[in-house]
Amino acid sequence: MTDVVRRAAGGAGVLTIYKSEAGRRALLDHYRQVLDAWPIPAEHVRVPTREGETFVHVCGPTDAPPLVLLHGSGANASMWRGDVPIWSRHFRTYAVDMVGEPGLSAPSRPALDSDAVSLWLDDVLQGLGIAGAAFVGTSLGGWTALDYAIRRPERVTRLALICPGGVGRQKVGWIFKALLTGPFRRGGLRESAMAVAGLDGERDRQALDAVVLTFTHFNPRREKLPVFPDDALRGLTMPVLVIAGDRDAMIDSRQTVRRVRECVPHATVNLLPRTGHAIFGQAEPIAEFLRA
Repeated sequence: MTDVVRRAAGGAGVLTIYKSEAGRRALLDHYRQVLDAWPIPAEHVRVPTREGETFVHVCGPTDAPPLVLLHGSGANASMWRGDVPIWSRHFRTYAVDMVGEPGLSAPSRPALDSDAVSLWLDDVLQGLGIAGAAFVGTSLGGWTALDYAIRRPERVTRLALICPGGVGRQKVGWIFKALLTGPFRRGGLRESAMAVAGLDGERDRQALDAVVLTFTHFNPRREKLPVFPDDALRGLTMPVLVIAGDRDAMIDSRQTVRRVRECVPHATVNLLPRTGHAIFGQAEPIAEFLRA
């Protein structure tokens, strides 16, 4: 067993985050195919960190301002392939494979109720030569970006959060039951994933296929995301954008909106109607916010 696997926080390792070695290979083979078909030129960078090697997908002009992208649970940098061509016109985009998720980074899972995640991000930014950057994060990545902005405000120039965790109540109980027992229920994992993520079987077929493939072979984090107190949110002084869906089955988006408006009055908050946890088509509004 490699040092990277042995050092994984909380005991997480390759055969902890994946259900089998064959499943791990299937997921990573699919991911590499997506990377090979990336719509614009990209560089692949591997950064050593205290949590193990971290993979970063880099696009855009080398002299452009840096933009760090943090995906959600059960995902990787491929989730940004529709957005990066827009953002990389004006930014050097760094799509990070978060550790402990089904990407090309180490299987380590730093404790969420500590500064371990921010220390890992310190290492990532240092390895990339970035002193400060704008951040875009979704779901778990939104929690991670928000945690970093609270702990390292001097390093976050702008903060765009899509259905972020850690603000509104997390509805996790039935969701994990649906995902983990879905194959044995009527309709199977595909229908469970549609309900959890708010995906349409026809319109979002590509995204839905990826979710089903992932949760067939991958074990997600099961702990609740720590909720940030009001005082921590009030300390955010950088420009903030929050986008949430009013039909989010995973996070109480109305509570997210209410708390952000109360604690971060300068923030721009968009609650999208008839939208679940999976939010698409926001590349242009986010680009407008980042360039403001």
